[in-house]
Amino acid sequence: MPIKIPKLLPAREILESENIFVMDEDRANTQDIRPLNILILNLMPEKERTETQLLRLLGNTPLQVNISFLKTASYQSKNTSQYHLEQFYTCFDEVVHRKYDGLIITGAPVEMLPFEEVDYWEELKEIMDWSVTNVTSTLHICWGAQAALYYHFGIDKFELPRKCTGVFTHTVLDRSEMLLRGFDDVYDAPHSRYTDVSIEKIERTPELKLLSSSEEAGPFILLANEGKQIMVTGHFEYDSKTLADEYQRDLQKGLDIHVPLHYFPNDDCKKTPLNRWRSHAHLLFSNWLNYYVYQETPYEWE
Repeated sequence: MPIKIPKLLPAREILESENIFVMDEDRANTQDIRPLNILILNLMPEKERTETQLLRLLGNTPLQVNISFLKTASYQSKNTSQYHLEQFYTCFDEVVHRKYDGLIITGAPVEMLPFEEVDYWEELKEIMDWSVTNVTSTLHICWGAQAALYYHFGIDKFELPRKCTGVFTHTVLDRSEMLLRGFDDVYDAPHSRYTDVSIEKIERTPELKLLSSSEEAGPFILLANEGKQIMVTGHFEYDSKTLADEYQRDLQKGLDIHVPLHYFPNDDCKKTPLNRWRSHAHLLFSNWLNYYVYQETPYEWE
């Protein structure tokens, strides 16, 4: 089944070239079906790239998904055109009265700041608080996951000695949860961050369940309140070249950065990286949409 996206969204052409079934509003309105309404709070700087990455994963399930994009009103993006934001994004005060089946809160390049110093922190707190009663399940990614752990459970992040960047091996810790249904016992996934959260604090928080972690990259997939909140500290949505592009960007900025670990063949940054996480990325998003959104959301919200 397709994902429903705005007709002129730039990601559409890329998705169609990859044989991902997309549908615009005109065609969707002719179908007598109850789609899943998914809201994406996109905090990433390159918003169009993140749109494509997330839509690619959301569009690979048997469910019809209606996508809306949310931006912050308290911070103006510097890397995305105002035209694009005005055409395809809405602000929280325009959706606060609505109910959504699912919400995705992305990462953001603000992890070195204390949460309270982030320009849109108060607005994000309001959105996360609203999500508890107005969203069936919320998926938080990278910094978004750390923000959720801090706001909902009081677990703060801490700075790492050096950036955690690369593709790391993870172990499934709890196979009873449907979110990891179909996962291999060990699998690879990308990370890109300067901060982490404490496994010990997670394990001492009864509302949290650690489903998967990495010896090198730390806790990865967490679940709270029977799937009401899901936190993924890495970037399953990343393209094959995303870490390479970030590495080159950091070099051009003159940052003291190391080559992403276990990413380039033979750790040679001149070689083309291979995507070793694609299948598990699709599994995670498919399981989330099916078991924690579709199976749990009411057909008609009160």
